[in-house]
Amino acid sequence: MPDNPGPRETFYDRVYAFVSRVPPGKVVTYGQVAQELGAPAASRAVGYALHNLPGESGVPWWRVVNASGGISHGSRGPAAALQRERLEAEGVRFTLDGRIRLPEYRWVGES
Repeated sequence: MPDNPGPRETFYDRVYAFVSRVPPGKVVTYGQVAQELGAPAASRAVGYALHNLPGESGVPWWRVVNASGGISHGSRGPAAALQRERLEAEGVRFTLDGRIRLPEYRWVGES
């Protein structure tokens, strides 16, 4: 009788696990997450995963920004304001044009 390997880890599960490791005060980009997960063309899928994140999951979704250090265009209104508020509460500062200086705040993984 074959072993039952249990539920298979999905791409979304892998996104959530990676984003959960990003420390407070640091950010990653959608493309960076995709690259780290071995799917460099899947930055949109990373965005979809975070958009479908179950409420109260504990995954720090607000630490993921776009490639130019901005809050995603899909996050407008209250979601964008909440993302900025949470990042600022962690010490992340925005430029006058609403971007994060990625060389200063980007997380490059455990070193």
